[in-house]
Order: sequence, then C-alpha cells, then structure tokens
Amino acid sequence: MTVFRVSSSRIAASRVTAPRVSAARVALAGGIALSSVVLLSGTAFAHVSVQPEGEAAKGGYATVNIKVPNERDNASTVKVEVNFPLDHPLASVMPQPVPGWKAEVTRSKLSKPLELHGKTINEAVSKVTWTADGSKIGPGQFQQFPLSLGRLPEDTDQLVLKAIQTYDNKEVVRWIEEQKEGAEEPQNPAPVLKLSAASADHHGAAATPTGGASAAPSASASADEKAGHEDKTASHKETAADSSDTTARILGVLGILVGVAGVAFGVLAGRRRAL
Repeated sequence: MTVFRVSSSRIAASRVTAPRVSAARVALAGGIALSSVVLLSGTAFAHVSVQPEGEAAKGGYATVNIKVPNERDNASTVKVEVNFPLDHPLASVMPQPVPGWKAEVTRSKLSKPLELHGKTINEAVSKVTWTADGSKIGPGQFQQFPLSLGRLPEDTDQLVLKAIQTYDNKEVVRWIEEQKEGAEEPQNPAPVLKLSAASADHHGAAATPTGGASAAPSASASADEKAGHEDKTASHKETAADSSDTTARILGVLGILVGVAGVAFGVLAGRRRAL
C-alpha cells in the first residue's frame, strides 16, 4: 500500500495564501471603485454656468457672472463665447473688464423692434466673446466673466445662454444642450439664467431722492454700499456651495473606504472560521 504524506508546512502555507489572495482581490476591486468615484466627482460639477449677483428680476437689470471651469488636464481655455437669445432680446449687455482677456460684443438686427424707455430698438446683443490676451484658464482653475444685463424680458421665466469653450489645443466644447423637463441633465448643458418675479422698480435700484445736488452723493454711497453687500453675499454663497461639494465628495470617498475595509475583514474572518 502506498501512503501519501503531506507536510504540515504545505497545509499551513495554503491556509495562509488563500486569505492573502482574497484580500488582495478585494483591495484591488476597492481601489478601482474608489478611483472611479474620484474621477467622476471631479467632472460632475465642471459646467459653464451663469450666476446672478442678487436677483435677476423680470423687467429689471442684473449683474451676472459667466463661470467657466477648465475641464482638461492637458490644455487651457483661451476663448469663451456666450450667445443671447434674440426671441427675448436684451438691448443692453455690458461686459466688465477682466485682466488678461479681451471682450467683444456682437449686435444683430431684430426681426421685431424692441421698445425701451420710449425708444425703438432695432438691434440687440446676440453674442459676447472673451479671448485670452495674456491670460488663460489653466487645468484645475476657473474664471468668472461679469456682465451687466438689461432690460430683462417679462414674458419668460429664464434665458438660455448657449456657450462655446475653446482650448489652446484647438478642442471646442459646445455648451448648447437645453434641459428637457423630466429628463436627465444633458452631457453639455447650456447655461440658464432663472428670472424672478418683476419688482416694483424695474431698474433694480432705490428711487433717487429729490433733495437736489446735496442728496446725490448720499444716494450714490447707498447704492455702492448695497452693491458691495450683494457682491459679498454672492461670494459667500459661492464659497459655501464649493465647500458643500468638497464635503460631499470627501464623505463619499470615506464611505467607500469603510465599505471596502468591511468587506476585506468579512472575507478574512470567514476564511479563518473555515480553517
């Protein structure tokens, strides 16, 4: 009779190797899942958007920021074009100077004249283009382009401002897809400016005092103070939103790590019980 003998060292080695292989597979799977979450969270919020400073009331004037993040790791944004709808024309669109960028305003003839302050307007702004002039939006950065808009239309609840973003490697991204009700957000959504209900004062400012020349400086100072307060409020809101996004991403990553650790512990514990 032939007797097969298996050394105890081989049995012990096989018992140790199996849990190690399983743990390695779990760790690899967890690493892949974690990488996917981190990559997706980095691009989920990278859209060109329009953000008003304060209210954007129908029939009034508003200051808005066109926020342009750079989505590429190997290219910089060198040109941004924002188009305005001519079915809801804006007679006045004025860009605020941005260091390192050249702004160009394009006007187009209207098929139907627009009445503004008792005057007939035959043209309206159809496009504003910013071109890099000594500056760029680099990887991991964003730039805001302020605009003064008016008068805002009273016959719609929003303005869709289709944007085109150009990189220095000649790549062009068109942010022109409109959101459909009940559907998922499109891959390249167009920036949308939501309009609030019309206010009593369409100009969006307090009435000017009638106290003559001495009252003018006071009114100007009050307006400047109000504008400064609105700027700070908008800045705080944006900072809070960015902080909230960062916190959510960190919590999501921590949750995945805890889950992976739990799976690995469960696999190892199961192997030990089986042995």
